[in-house]
Amino acid sequence: MKIPEPRKLTAISNGVGVLLLVVGCSVGPDYRRPAALGSTPMPAAYAAADDRHPGQWKTAQPSAHLPRGAWWKLFHDEELNRLEVIASSNNQQLAAACANFQQARALVNVARADSFPQLSSAPDFTRQHTSGNLSAGKSATFSSFSVPLDASWELDLWGRVRREVEGSRANLSASADDLESAKLAVQAEVAIDYISMRALEAQRELLVETAAAYQRSLELTQNRRAGGIATEYDVSLAETQLKSTEAQVPAVTLQRTTLLHALATLCGQPATSFSLAPAKGALPSAPVIPAGVPSELLERRPDVAAAERRMAAANATVGVATAAFYPRVTLNGSAGLQALEAGKLFNWSSRMWSVGTSLQQPLFTGGRTAANVALARAGYDATVANYRQAVLSAFQDVEDQLASQRLLAQQLAAETAALKSARRTLEISTTRYQGGVLTYLDVAIAQSLALAHEQTVVQLNARRVAASVSLIKALGAGWHAEAIP
Repeated sequence: MKIPEPRKLTAISNGVGVLLLVVGCSVGPDYRRPAALGSTPMPAAYAAADDRHPGQWKTAQPSAHLPRGAWWKLFHDEELNRLEVIASSNNQQLAAACANFQQARALVNVARADSFPQLSSAPDFTRQHTSGNLSAGKSATFSSFSVPLDASWELDLWGRVRREVEGSRANLSASADDLESAKLAVQAEVAIDYISMRALEAQRELLVETAAAYQRSLELTQNRRAGGIATEYDVSLAETQLKSTEAQVPAVTLQRTTLLHALATLCGQPATSFSLAPAKGALPSAPVIPAGVPSELLERRPDVAAAERRMAAANATVGVATAAFYPRVTLNGSAGLQALEAGKLFNWSSRMWSVGTSLQQPLFTGGRTAANVALARAGYDATVANYRQAVLSAFQDVEDQLASQRLLAQQLAAETAALKSARRTLEISTTRYQGGVLTYLDVAIAQSLALAHEQTVVQLNARRVAASVSLIKALGAGWHAEAIP
């Protein structure tokens, strides 16, 4: 064997090195995550955060893919736990999101397929009759048989295929985050609807008990009217108050029924046969939720993570569009068998093959390629804006829920004090009415005020617990029970 000269060896090695360098390059910009808020610095703490839980800024680390956990168990309600499990298994929105994730996973494999040689075969049989008016002056009829095997492989010199795979993988990550967002949205909706429904049940029970008390007041007033102590106006006022309270019961029952049907849909079950176990005790209590620091939202919120991954996918699209400026080199090969008679098709002499290469270089496209690059860059800029909008919306969401937690607690405390005072007023007015000091109008006013405050306290309790659920959702549920003080 003849050994090449040192100069030739050097030239060959240099050529191989240049080829490897060219094959390994990827045109277009490499992805770097833009600043979440542009030129605006990341806030160090939430404005509405509880002073008992101060936070310190830290660099965000992606963790949106981590399991969210059964956060609803913090409310210690067995029926809520059961509903969350059913919804996680049967909800059709989650089924659609899961299917979208599977589509994104398949698209990654579709993009990766272009990295490998493509093989195909198209066996062919042809029966042909040639014209007798050709130069030979004779017609002929014959058959042809062929069994080819064609191969082609595009050399990814400029990274077009690699950019497509990169974009598909980023879209797959975004789809996984979308699935997490859908799960969190359904879980939070189930919890909020369940809490609202239990509050309506408590409100209905309150109205029924109040109507029973008003019935006793009406009977008392009728007895006093028969004894000549009360007037017909007092009896009419007591009856009006009773009937108006009874009229509220169907309205509250309708709201409760509507929420029950909504829960059935969320759980993927028909509303006709869906039911809940009776409530045990009062509403679930609102847990203390550590808000953390703003930078953690970039780790916890799946919608923010999805927006960031779509930036990466759009950036890869710029590379794919840029690669259209460069030539596409494809290696082609074909081999197989070909004969005019079926009996000779598999003879050694029937073999045929060909190898070659093709180069496709756009020379003039009327500005289409440049326009596609501009289109891709504009699409990337849009995803950057969407990402920053997602971060801003996340901050707004958390601030809203933190403010709700704090202000609803203050409102509930004040309303509870008002309810205590209203009950005392009702007690005094009833005693003085029975003693003949006050008219029934004073009692009716005190009863109306007490009922209004009773209903408001029930509603505020439900709103406060629902706000806790909304805060968990706003924080991405990316926290653990061990972090609760």
